[in-house]
Amino acid sequence: MMKQRHYLTPIVNFFILALVFLSASRLCLSLWQWDRLHGASDLARLFLGGLRVDMSTLSYFLVLPALLHCVISGSHRAGRIWKSVLRIWLTVGGWILVYMEVATVSYVQEYDLRPGRIFVEYLIYPREVLAMLWAGYKPELLVGLGVSLLTVWALWRATGRWTSNLSSPVKWIYRPAIGVMLTALCVFGARNSLDHRPMNPSMVSFSTDPLVNDLVLNSSYSVMFAITQMGGEASAVDLYPKMDKADVIKTIRSQMDLNPDAFATGQYPTLAYHKATGTKKKNMVILLLESHGSQFVKSLGGKDLSPNMDNLIHSGWAFTNLYATGTRSVRGIEALTAGFPPTPARSTVKLGKSQANFFTIADVLKKQGYVTEFIYGGESHFDNMKHFFLGNGFNRIQDAPTFSNPEYVGSWGVSDEDLFNKAHQQFTGFATEHKPFFSLVFTSSNHSPFEYPQGRISPVNEPASTRENAVKYADYAIGRFFEKARKSNYWENTIFLVVADHDARTYGDQMVPVTHFHIPAVITGGGIAPRMDDRLASQLDLPVTLLSLAGISAYTPMIGHDMTKDIPMDKLRAIMQRDKTFAWMGANHELVAFQPHKPPRTFRYNRHTKTLSDAPLSRDTVKKALAYSLWGSIAYQDDLYASLQNYQEKPTLN
Repeated sequence: MMKQRHYLTPIVNFFILALVFLSASRLCLSLWQWDRLHGASDLARLFLGGLRVDMSTLSYFLVLPALLHCVISGSHRAGRIWKSVLRIWLTVGGWILVYMEVATVSYVQEYDLRPGRIFVEYLIYPREVLAMLWAGYKPELLVGLGVSLLTVWALWRATGRWTSNLSSPVKWIYRPAIGVMLTALCVFGARNSLDHRPMNPSMVSFSTDPLVNDLVLNSSYSVMFAITQMGGEASAVDLYPKMDKADVIKTIRSQMDLNPDAFATGQYPTLAYHKATGTKKKNMVILLLESHGSQFVKSLGGKDLSPNMDNLIHSGWAFTNLYATGTRSVRGIEALTAGFPPTPARSTVKLGKSQANFFTIADVLKKQGYVTEFIYGGESHFDNMKHFFLGNGFNRIQDAPTFSNPEYVGSWGVSDEDLFNKAHQQFTGFATEHKPFFSLVFTSSNHSPFEYPQGRISPVNEPASTRENAVKYADYAIGRFFEKARKSNYWENTIFLVVADHDARTYGDQMVPVTHFHIPAVITGGGIAPRMDDRLASQLDLPVTLLSLAGISAYTPMIGHDMTKDIPMDKLRAIMQRDKTFAWMGANHELVAFQPHKPPRTFRYNRHTKTLSDAPLSRDTVKKALAYSLWGSIAYQDDLYASLQNYQEKPTLN
């Protein structure tokens, strides 16, 4: 008599077999690349993270068949049809898992990464790719074919056994409920996190080596994640008016206020030598303030909620007419760390091609011997920050797990006071050890649900957890930090930039709500003289200016201005992206806005009434604005914004 099997046997057996296979593949790949790992501790982190990724992958794959199997399986006609469908589903899915892991070896040899974006892009050109593989990879093709045939044969036989003579210990009437429970379990397994965001590569990244972080993944997950990322890569080239690429590049270069002989030859059109005005190398710190728009700063015409920021404005170099590039934190991050302009796609912090070998100022400073560090009181994998930073020049991450006994922990992590205490400790230690450092410190207290330790401030309204009170607390924490910093061993040798990532909300009936892009920005530190700078400026100008003040002369592809110099008024501009709307604003507050598949709109912005009015602008002005709107997408798509390691050590100058 044939042994009866539980009706969930096919699902459970496949899950276990696939989990074992993926773990074994990861072990083999890790042993092959052992010299890239730092001992058993890296291996343990790699496997713990890999287990999460594999469980997420398999949960996604099994969620639908698990539900249908609970409802349909049986000895009736529908059950017999479903049995064949399930066998095909599991066999094809298992073959994909196996094939992708086998293909990983050749892919790593070629690209030093797991299959990802490039793998997907090659699928668009099957004839050319097959010709290339046949010409240069015949052994690999034969191995892949052999493994595929063996896998399909073995899985078809195995699924035949797993689906034969199934029985259910519960009545059919209860099985839909069991299916729903099993589906919920798969959804939880796919999400694989109780945090603010579901599983993503940043959650399991821990190394500055992109390949090591890729080994944590499995190749099926890596490819599927690349596909989802590519779905968010809307291109300005497809949405806004047309302009020849050569003309875009020529226009952008003409607006960079550099001598023609500063530009390097080669494939990177904005790569140029930026000579610093500072004569002594200094540490650099960016204090990035969550949602701290000018509407909360009295000195900038806002509410009196930021007295410490006002003190900084009057004691440091304050930019009173500076605008954010976007409405999300990752927009501010890409502008301030990479000098990269906004596009209608998601920020480069989250896009696939920019997760490694993408330019950042951390890349420049690491090559100069600096410690490069990101300090954040919450989950550094949020918005893919950790993965982006580790792949692009940052060699240390200090996030929530690294804080010992914080005084206050809210939904988004430790309080801003805890964050700044940690930063102060880090900076003091680096200065004591005579290590130059660059640190990006990102606050989070001014974020819904606006949690902060009580007793620090006098609330301005009720209840206590309002944005206004959170802003006041965040400002209080800034004041506490600078009280310590001015007395520290690092103050005199450090340049600080205190700047918002974006405003709290960007709303209104205007096509471009310009006032909600207006943010505070102050540079302070040893040797920085007080200055109220009312020139029009963008977040893009700040990283170039910081490097100059810190005495770092370097080749970079950044298009921002060095504001330590006199910039011609006709080259001053702010650029702003709100969803798919791009805006360019000139120093005379002429504004050009582009929306998808529509002609450009031209306005004048009134700083006093904070309104836009229709106004004709010259063709040259519109052309200049259009070049800025297109450059980011062109630079990303054509790989024109690469890490310094992709540049020659001393590029040939024009």
